Amino acid sequence: MNGIKIIDYRPEHQPYFEKFNRAWIEELFEMEPVDEWVLTHPGKAILETGGAIIMAEYNGQVAGTVALRKVDEYTYEFTKMAVDSNFRRRGIAEAISYASFRKAKELGARKVILYSNTLNAGAVKLYEKIGFRHVEVENDVYKRANVKMIIDVDVAMERANEYDQLIQL
Repeated sequence: MNGIKIIDYRPEHQPYFEKFNRAWIEELFEMEPVDEWVLTHPGKAILETGGAIIMAEYNGQVAGTVALRKVDEYTYEFTKMAVDSNFRRRGIAEAISYASFRKAKELGARKVILYSNTLNAGAVKLYEKIGFRHVEVENDVYKRANVKMIIDVDVAMERANEYDQLIQL
């Protein structure tokens, strides 16, 4: 995978989880109280409630992250996906996204949702590329969210398997 290694989150990853996500949120938006809570307490906010956090290393250095927040028995929110600016354009976001689909399947998810914003056009384009489709966004989830997307986990797994075949060529 060209130096990319996907690993499970460990408590010592919290500073990276916070740094990578704080960078894009503060660059494009304003930190919301829910962001502060999740970034400073990912174990309690994500893991203890039945979710997961995945990290990506690039040539041995922590380079990216994504979380799956449990919404209900069969739904997980793809959230807090970020790649450090020093490691962008190396396929890390795509690799970690597909890894999150596998993790969602392991957790028993049937669908994965996400919230974003049209100001983060590069991210929305990536989400479309990997198979998420647009649905109507609720107005009370995040102040900054004007995009909501969803993917069926079976479709997500097909995409992940296609990706695996491509990178092995």
